[in-house]
Amino acid sequence: MILTRNAPLNVAMNVQAMAQTIVQAHQATLALPPPPHAQALKGDVDDMVFAAALQAGHSLGFVPADALCLAQAWARQSLRTGEFHPEQWPTEPADFGLAPWPRQNAFAPCPPALGLYAVMPDAVWTVRMARAGVPTVQLRFKSADAAAVRAEVFSAVAGVHGTGARLFINDHWQLAIEAGAYGVHLGQEDLQAMTPAGLKAIKDAGLRLGLSTHGYAEMLIADQHSPSYIAMGAVFPTTLKQMATAPQGTGRLAVYARLLRDYPRVAIGGIDKASLPAVLASGVGSVGVVRALMAANDLDATVAEWNAALTPA
Repeated sequence: MILTRNAPLNVAMNVQAMAQTIVQAHQATLALPPPPHAQALKGDVDDMVFAAALQAGHSLGFVPADALCLAQAWARQSLRTGEFHPEQWPTEPADFGLAPWPRQNAFAPCPPALGLYAVMPDAVWTVRMARAGVPTVQLRFKSADAAAVRAEVFSAVAGVHGTGARLFINDHWQLAIEAGAYGVHLGQEDLQAMTPAGLKAIKDAGLRLGLSTHGYAEMLIADQHSPSYIAMGAVFPTTLKQMATAPQGTGRLAVYARLLRDYPRVAIGGIDKASLPAVLASGVGSVGVVRALMAANDLDATVAEWNAALTPA
């Protein structure tokens, strides 16, 4: 379908038909059940592509905020190319409003591929993973006891020293700076609670910043901060953490990875050895793993297998 700025936009059924072509082209790879209680947003029929993509996003089960981001990107894509192709899912960063790279405000860089990434509940497990050869580890210690948190962070930093592992501290950024960790990881709620001064302190200290995302809207928020890497999940169901969004699947992971091609990308959530090939086929360079490592009978051998699978041929 060829588009022009002055094309006649007269029949709402055209929008409905366009939305249906999008759904038909991508239902097999991208569809999820509609979110509970989500209301379909209505687009301005003066922009047929925007309105159609918004309807299609809702029909494919994207949460309203993500469907809106998708519709805006599809409208920009069609305006840029002058055409509407239902099979051409938007993946160009500029169509989503992402700024080009390099950027002056970027956090310290990570390697393009972080490899196996173990997210552990305490310092003992974190250090154990580092000593077993996991290249990237995260301490995700949750406690209201400030002294216990401090002890865990400093123990993890000291324990991974000399292993070569990159250690990220979840949430506790002040302690991460003080202890000399490699980086800080923040979830979306943690990021919203951060002040500009806090983010500047992390950057000025030279620590890397990783951010979690669960869909387009959160990716655009993360991108505004130019972090060192972006994590995407949950890819599959997981019982280890209550997730606000449904598992995204490898189809969505692939289009997310193409959009975020300028970042190191970490896929996380329910990934095991059986699903790893499909996850890596999406284009990510790292996978976050918890249960598959903690449950291993022979940790050294399991880590070696995962590392081999994640090493480019």
